[in-house]
Amino acid sequence: MTSSVKAILDLKGRDVITAGANTTVAEAAAILSKKKIGAIVVVGMENRISGMFTERDLVHAIAKRGKEGLDQPLSQVMTSKVYRCHEETTVNELMELMTSRRFRHVPVESNGKLAGIISIGDVVKSRIAEVEREAEDIKAYIAG
Repeated sequence: MTSSVKAILDLKGRDVITAGANTTVAEAAAILSKKKIGAIVVVGMENRISGMFTERDLVHAIAKRGKEGLDQPLSQVMTSKVYRCHEETTVNELMELMTSRRFRHVPVESNGKLAGIISIGDVVKSRIAEVEREAEDIKAYIAG
């Protein structure tokens, strides 16, 4: 049985680091560093997803504008076309999305609002646990 995004969130929690669109790149970089994370979900009114700011976006902002890029608001440098998943999304579907789109973080949306975030590490951990369960089940079946 393939795990779902809901199962991952139930284990890891639903806390998500967010920022507003007017947060500066420098402020967001400090948050990434302090929290030891690779992405921040940019939210608007009512906790609705308006973008993602990732380490890649940080690199692009500095490459394009130098140190002045640090003063830009996230709204100017964030990824605004955000692919989302839902709690019903399977781990296999999420792996396919993350691989084909080259994403390392995908926000989870429920009723149009942010409900969590899944990283590639979460997906790998879930998949390894699933494979280990399957192996144990096969061993138990063979052992009789």
